[in-house]
Amino acid sequence: MFSNLYVRGIRIKQIEEDSYYKYLPAIKYIMDMDELRFNSNVTFLVGENGIGKSTLIEAIAVAMGFNPEGGTKNFSFSTNDSHSGLYNYLTVSKGIKRPMDGFFLRAESMYNAASYIDELDDDPEGGAPIRLSYGGKSLHNQSHGESFLSVVENRFGGKGIYILDEPEAALSPARLLRLMCNIKELVDNDSQFIIATHSPILMAFPGAEVLELSDEGIKSISYKDTEHYIITKRFLDAPGRMLGELFE
Repeated sequence: MFSNLYVRGIRIKQIEEDSYYKYLPAIKYIMDMDELRFNSNVTFLVGENGIGKSTLIEAIAVAMGFNPEGGTKNFSFSTNDSHSGLYNYLTVSKGIKRPMDGFFLRAESMYNAASYIDELDDDPEGGAPIRLSYGGKSLHNQSHGESFLSVVENRFGGKGIYILDEPEAALSPARLLRLMCNIKELVDNDSQFIIATHSPILMAFPGAEVLELSDEGIKSISYKDTEHYIITKRFLDAPGRMLGELFE
């Protein structure tokens, strides 16, 4: 049966023995699999720091043709050539449909993407201002969270593949809920999201698949079974008790 997703899964080829990628748990286990399959229009990659989530999601984005620091496939800026070469070993299994739109949005390099847009708009030989597609004003004239949501709400057009790296770094809990509404509208408009996150709020998105990456492997789990949810709930239920245990 054919998947209706733009990205059905990923495979990683054999990597050289001396490459550090082989020692990232997420990468090691995908190498041992025939394919890591995506089964939902919204897939969350979750796991502890250092497990390889951001490295993997960057590789997926670059393999799909996006700029390593974020943006559309037409973005060609580079402020710090520090992205990994993992995409060279990664194969994306694509669906039978081609996306009409796409964006790689990462909170840590949002400033760089905003600067690139301003530079293009400052070019006297350029065409119509690019910022018109991002809400009409420079992303630098907005807060980090406002600019992040401005990209989602104005630039994401639907029927697309959208890859997000830890969006919660830019957003308050209330803005995360707003982002979830945006994701729902875009999914209803035939879009797919692949998101690396630590946010138990985002993980609660209805119908999403949560893929937990750990030292023991990769598995699909309920968001309530993630360490992120369990620890957050324990803390909110009894912050004094938990802090007391930590500070003993």
